[in-house]
Amino acid sequence: MIKKLRFLALSVALAVGLSSCGDGQVFAGLGGSHEGTTPLDTTPANAQTAARFLTQATFGPTDADIKTVLAIGYEAYLDRQLSAVSASHLAYMDNRLAQMKLTNPSATVGANQFYESYWLYAATGQAQLRERMKLALSEIFVISLLDSAIDARGAASYYDMLGDNAFGNYRNLLEQVSLHPQMGRYLTHLGNQKEDTASGRKPDENFAREVLQLMSIGTYMLNDDGTIRRDGSGQPLPSYTASDISNLAKVFTGYSWYSPTPTNTTFAGGNRNVDAAVRPMIYYANYHSISEKTFLGVTLPAGAANGPNDLKTALDTIFNHPNVPPFMCQRLIQRLVTSNPTPGYISRCSAAFINNGAGVRGDLKAVVKAILLDPEARNSALAATPTYGKLREPLIRVTNWMRAFGAASISGNYLITSTSANTSLGQSPLSSPSVFNFYRPGYVPPNTRLGDQNLTAPEFQIVDEVTVAGYANTMQTVIGSGIGSGSDVRSAYVNEVAIADDANALVDRMNLLLLSGQMSDALRVRIIDSLNGVVIPKPTATNQATIATAKLNRAKLAIYMTMVSPEYLVQR
Repeated sequence: MIKKLRFLALSVALAVGLSSCGDGQVFAGLGGSHEGTTPLDTTPANAQTAARFLTQATFGPTDADIKTVLAIGYEAYLDRQLSAVSASHLAYMDNRLAQMKLTNPSATVGANQFYESYWLYAATGQAQLRERMKLALSEIFVISLLDSAIDARGAASYYDMLGDNAFGNYRNLLEQVSLHPQMGRYLTHLGNQKEDTASGRKPDENFAREVLQLMSIGTYMLNDDGTIRRDGSGQPLPSYTASDISNLAKVFTGYSWYSPTPTNTTFAGGNRNVDAAVRPMIYYANYHSISEKTFLGVTLPAGAANGPNDLKTALDTIFNHPNVPPFMCQRLIQRLVTSNPTPGYISRCSAAFINNGAGVRGDLKAVVKAILLDPEARNSALAATPTYGKLREPLIRVTNWMRAFGAASISGNYLITSTSANTSLGQSPLSSPSVFNFYRPGYVPPNTRLGDQNLTAPEFQIVDEVTVAGYANTMQTVIGSGIGSGSDVRSAYVNEVAIADDANALVDRMNLLLLSGQMSDALRVRIIDSLNGVVIPKPTATNQATIATAKLNRAKLAIYMTMVSPEYLVQR
């Protein structure tokens, strides 16, 4: 126990401190130059490289998935995953409500039931790549259950929509995001009305601004490799102006709640249809701006209200903007592989976005394959360099634990409520504090070695002394007894207990499932020494329970020491 607490204190100090004063070998880079890498075979060399691939493409490797990847290779595994279908979060919530009403006829569903569905499908869903993409896209096309305007069933529907479009076309995704009532509520363009000179009313610009800044083209003009384009004096070229935003806002007028019989009353939210929170917004011509609209080099002439045509032209214009390929590629690479992808990596991904090989622009299936099969993703040698990788999100760390060690829900409902407190995980799914997500993609930690090198580390924006200690303490409980109401989600660690009498074998298993074969000698020695401190007595006729407890404690200690180590916290 003393060794465990000593290691916890060391881990907390390291995880907080290395970004500012470390030796440069753990968090110092998270990016940098890896140009000139050569294409690699799409067949993994061993179980460790298969596990590393699964760390990027799923919510965490399992023994079964490692065997599958070894048997069929990376590309075949991806092809299977690209065609796999996720279960519906909305259907889960509706079924859960029916279950709850059996004991409480007045029961309603809320954020907690969405969280249950997230953990259930992230941990056990067979469409793992789609599940991982849902989370990634939800951190780009942000809505948040922390906003009281967001309906929980509607949020589940929104998350389903992201999953349905994860491997479709970006243009379709952009339209479905724009018309989803929960995005309309979150960024306030649901019920947006045309300008009125007499009252001084102007269309709400919130969504028009954020769809450009955060969901498509960003603030500066980009080259296909993600580098910023500059003018003759070296200043960044802006990608849009205030006039672009105000004119684009006029396009997003006249859309409001779904109704089979739309009226002025239903536009304002009256007589609301039971499915209004989950069905796309519909067009109400009376409220759409008929004035001229000029944005991003395109002009829509003044005239009769034609909202659907205006919307199509606007979304087509955004979709065909040259910034979209590098913008989306950089963000998806950051979510799946590494915080600071090289220009070459982004450029190769952008090429797949521009043309999937069949002349189609915006094919996210081609984009995801390009990201995960790129030499910079698959070259395991890069994992050993200090200038590569990303900090693991707390949500992904916990699903990694669930999947690696077969944790399951006793109730079947994964009764995990909010984990947003900074003394917990500091993060809950679909619950970011603002439209800017939990962290900004360009976040550079100030007054750190990362900052000195101008390297981004997005996830570090939610890291401080409190959140690191909160994670370490939370994981001590999670690994020890489970997570959720009544410790609903827990593991018996059957496979780990079976080898617990061999400290080396147990650490090998940690190295495979949690570190993809990248455990340092120093960490290995530290864990083995601690495990050997948990004595397993020689068997007698009466001490089987004592032996079983000792083996279980060894298994839990091995997992805990690995998962709070700085080596684990950074995905490489």
